[in-house]
Amino acid sequence: MISIEKAVQFMEKGKVDEALKLLREFLPTATDDEKFMVTELYYEWGFFEEAIVVLEELLGDYPDEGEIITKLAEMYIELEKDELAIELLNQLDKQDVYYVNSLLQLADLYQAQGLFEVSEQKLLEAKQLAPNENVIDFALGELLFSTGQYSRAIPFYERVEGEIKDINGISLTERLAECHALIGHYEKALAYYEKSKSQDPDTLFKYGFTAFQQKRNDIAINVWKHLLEIDPHYHSVYPELALAMKEEGQLKEAYAIVQDGLKYDEFNKELYYLAAQLTLSLNDQHEAIHFLKEAVSLDIDYQEAILLLIQLYKDRNQFTDIIDLITSCKNAGASDPIYEWELARAYTEEELYKKALKSYEEASTYLSDDKEFMKEYGYFLTEEGLHNNAIKILEKYINLEPFDEETSSFLERLKFSINE
Repeated sequence: MISIEKAVQFMEKGKVDEALKLLREFLPTATDDEKFMVTELYYEWGFFEEAIVVLEELLGDYPDEGEIITKLAEMYIELEKDELAIELLNQLDKQDVYYVNSLLQLADLYQAQGLFEVSEQKLLEAKQLAPNENVIDFALGELLFSTGQYSRAIPFYERVEGEIKDINGISLTERLAECHALIGHYEKALAYYEKSKSQDPDTLFKYGFTAFQQKRNDIAINVWKHLLEIDPHYHSVYPELALAMKEEGQLKEAYAIVQDGLKYDEFNKELYYLAAQLTLSLNDQHEAIHFLKEAVSLDIDYQEAILLLIQLYKDRNQFTDIIDLITSCKNAGASDPIYEWELARAYTEEELYKKALKSYEEASTYLSDDKEFMKEYGYFLTEEGLHNNAIKILEKYINLEPFDEETSSFLERLKFSINE
């Protein structure tokens, strides 16, 4: 014991080599209990291989000793020798007082290997043997939470939360809040978040999001504002906070939040898109176009931004800008039949009918079930004098929209004019 105490003193003074040397010299004459104490020191100091050598020797003398088996398995796990740990733990007798501990270790190992059902079986067996152990309920909750079984996790967390507020730095109240939120029980989730009083940015973000889902924008706005006071670099909160403010009609405040967000995250396409929406609500089309261009430059196939930008160009009769926009998107690899349709419309407005026809033809490959497109395409073909093609397209349209009497009459007249 004196040697062990001296070794601890050496280690506390930073004399690692002296401490290890002293223990090596002490081990040959140490009792078995002292050897076990040495392994615990090795474990505490992170010398797992040294601890394993001693424990394996002890296991040779006490092959059925549960404390040695579980401690040695712990060392194997630290060195990522999981298979050795599993093999060892499965040898433990069910009557051993350390058997429940071995089940918990096995559950962790099987979970790490993705064998979730086996892990759950081990934990449920442990639960039967020790029904009042909070650590088992918590482990079951964590396993089910990690596999997305939130409803099943809740009762296990609830059993623990009544007695212990956190385990291993994990708040039971926050886990319950998250579980309820993930299954859509936003009201219950909100109550748990209010109860938690956490200042953790991730928890505050989830708290605000839950309030937002519950249509409690007032809570969401206050929580997210507080989050930004704690951590202004928390990028994800800016668009969410701006949306909540937008819903509350706080357009200028929302726009200010978006501008702040862009200072910290200048490559966030969603923030630019949201800025465009807000500036439109504030009647500034020119600025909206600027933000949409920025969004598209970050993602050349950002459909929402592209379509809104096209609509603004239409409103301003800037059809050549539409052509340039879609052409550049296509050249960069973006592909969508809606783009081709809008390109056809822009070419038509610019009286570039041959190019319009080509775009309509390309779009029709994918939009043959779109009633609005087929009708528009059919009338375009008629205007271009391509009556036979127009008839085919309009017949397909009538099959999709049989109650459009006006177009049916037009189609009949078109057919009659060809047969004259």
